Amino acid sequence: MLFIFDMGGVVTTTFPLDVLTEKLGLYKNEFLKICKENGDIWNRLEKGFIDTRDFWDAFNKVSVSQKLPFVKNDLFRLYFHPTLQTRTAELITALRKKHRVVCGTNTIQSHWENHMERGDYAFFDQTYASNKIGEAKPDPHFFEVILEAEGYKAEEAFFTDDKIENCQAAESLGIKTVHFESPEKLWEEWGKYI
Repeated sequence: MLFIFDMGGVVTTTFPLDVLTEKLGLYKNEFLKICKENGDIWNRLEKGFIDTRDFWDAFNKVSVSQKLPFVKNDLFRLYFHPTLQTRTAELITALRKKHRVVCGTNTIQSHWENHMERGDYAFFDQTYASNKIGEAKPDPHFFEVILEAEGYKAEEAFFTDDKIENCQAAESLGIKTVHFESPEKLWEEWGKYI
């Protein structure tokens, strides 16, 4: 069987976007609206079509007209300090003894580098990151890419994510899912496969 884990919010804590937006003097929805209206730069960053410098250059062009602070540093990197969910990591290690276990994550280059430095992807047999494969959840094609690369059928795969819409996208293909709420709940659901 194939087990697919999301990274942020499941294996580690997730990026606190509200900290970044507060620094910029914006609400989260305002920040995302600026990104959408400025060439959908968040989506392009998450799929690896632009890098972090391109993102902030584009953001700064808008910030001048909206009297927002000029961003000199990569705030995605500066404010990203994930911590490991130890119990989730223990489940991954246990499942890998009998099954293929991979990471399927939406991420950006700054966060990819941080996770690499920390060794967070080393828990997995393989990592499929949106910024590397050019696909992002909740698009079902994200999961199709993983299934094809791994050589598994949807009914042979399991997926967990802290975002319900990502679980629903995986379910639409026939992948068995668990909406991640806690490591303990995931152990209850998947511990029987160890």
